[in-house]
This record gives sequence, C-alpha cells and structure tokens, in this order.
Amino acid sequence: MTILTLFLDGVGLGADDPEHNPFATADTPTLINLTNGLRWLDSTGMQTSERAVFIPTDARLGVAGYPQSGTGQASLLTGLNVPTIIGRHYGPKPEVETRDIIRQRSFFRRLTASGKSARLLTAYPPRLLADFDRGKTLRSSIQQAAFESGEPHFTLEDVLQQRALTAEWTTDSWRRHLRFSHLPQYSPREAGRLLARLARAHDFAFHSHWLTDRIGHRGTLSEGIEILERFDAVLTGVLDASDDDAGLVIVTSDHGNMEDLSTRRHTLNQVPTLVIGSRAPEFAHDFKSLIDFVPACDRMLNDTR
Repeated sequence: MTILTLFLDGVGLGADDPEHNPFATADTPTLINLTNGLRWLDSTGMQTSERAVFIPTDARLGVAGYPQSGTGQASLLTGLNVPTIIGRHYGPKPEVETRDIIRQRSFFRRLTASGKSARLLTAYPPRLLADFDRGKTLRSSIQQAAFESGEPHFTLEDVLQQRALTAEWTTDSWRRHLRFSHLPQYSPREAGRLLARLARAHDFAFHSHWLTDRIGHRGTLSEGIEILERFDAVLTGVLDASDDDAGLVIVTSDHGNMEDLSTRRHTLNQVPTLVIGSRAPEFAHDFKSLIDFVPACDRMLNDTR
C-alpha cells in the first residue's frame, strides 16, 4: 500500500457562482468525473463513484475565526487539533507552539522512525533553502513536518535529475521567474505521470502546491480557472500511471480561499478531500475533518493485506 497526497493550499467548497468561484466554471473533466458528474461546490456533498470517494472536510475544527495554513497544515499532518491546543487559528507559518507540536508528532517523522519511507516530493529553489538554513525564513507547517523526518528537502539538482517536481508541477515558474532555463519541461499530464512514478518508491508521498492560495488572496478568476484546469490535467496524468489496487491518491487542502474571489481573506467553507483507489471507502470511513487524515493513513499503511 502506498499513499500519494496532492495538496492544494487554500481550496474550499464554495457557491455555484461563476463570477467568483473558479470551480463553478473551469473545464475539469477528471475532477468532475470522479464526483459523479458534479462540480466541486458547497452543494456537492459526499460522493462515492466507481473509482473515488469525495468528502467535504471540516477545517474549522471547533475553533472560532478563519482557518489558517499554519495550524491547518499542522492538524492535517499530526492528527491533532492544533487550533484547539494553541487556542486559535494561526498562519500562514507555524508559531513556536505549533512548531513544537509538529516536531513531536509529524507524520513524516513517525513513519520514518518506524522504518517506512515518507517524502515530500516538492523541490525548493536554492535561495529559499539557504534562507531556511540560516533562519531567515520559517518553513511552512508542511515543510516543517517533512523536515522533521530527517530527510533533506529536494533541491534544484533533484528537479534536474527528475527526482522531484516544482510546486506548480511543470517547472514553468522556475524557468520563467527564477531563470532556470535548463530544467526539464513537462506538460501537466506528463508531470502527473512523473509524480505517480516517484511516489511508488515511498510508502507515503506528498506534493504541496501553493499557487491556489496566492490566487485566492490576490489573483483573478481567469488565473483560478487556469490553475484548476492545469491541476485537472496533472491528476489525469497521475491516474494514467497509478494502480488503484496498489495504493491511494488523495487530494486535500487546509482552508478555504480560492473558491470565493469576492473576498481576499480565507473562508469558513469546508475543504475537499478526494480519495482515489479501490480501498477509498475504507480510508473514508468516519473521515470528517483535517485531524482524521493521519489516523486514516495509519490504518491503511499498517494494514498487512
């Protein structure tokens, strides 16, 4: 059993509003097909299709205020209700108490300590890695959870050697904005196939994408539509190269944001969790909130069938 998680920062389930919600209008045939022909909206509800289970997922965790990335991602990757523990939603980066919780309970760390392989397949550019090392920039909760495993972050060299992917999947932003023109270039579907192949080497693989959250804060509807259509093609490639009987592919998020471009702040909406594979119904059993992710992964990875 292997698990590949495709994380989209700041994606919730919003209204059927084509003027403000990219999910209401983007051409995403793979996503829609996996949810019985329904778009990913607040009206979609839990769906079980031939290949997948779709679960509207609570990101508020019983704490007042707007969910944030720091505590939301920490809850996702520790199985603990971090906003309740520290008394508030906090982000975008984890504060001291949240970092301590991640240090102790990171799922990446627990898996590697038990002899399993767990890797964050997202690579980071040299300047950011240098800023991490000298303490100039805090890691996100996802980055911190992966770092606690003892495995180094993937680098520019890993992208060159096709051992990892950039956050936006295709290397496009690194080539255009960071001027790394010598990188391999992928179509979204090719990037998805590579992700699936890389994930096979690990019990638990995770890829983290952040542009969805940036678009939610200061992007446009057309940008939101473009990134969803790109992701739909990425997921198509992942499924091209995946065996439903050998593992699970999971799509999830930490809080709502991009689904409502009428506001530049986060939302109170539920977030989507899509579980793909023949054992998706087992994973989805009693799955209701972000803190159910780690226990569900534990069940599947420790099942010896």
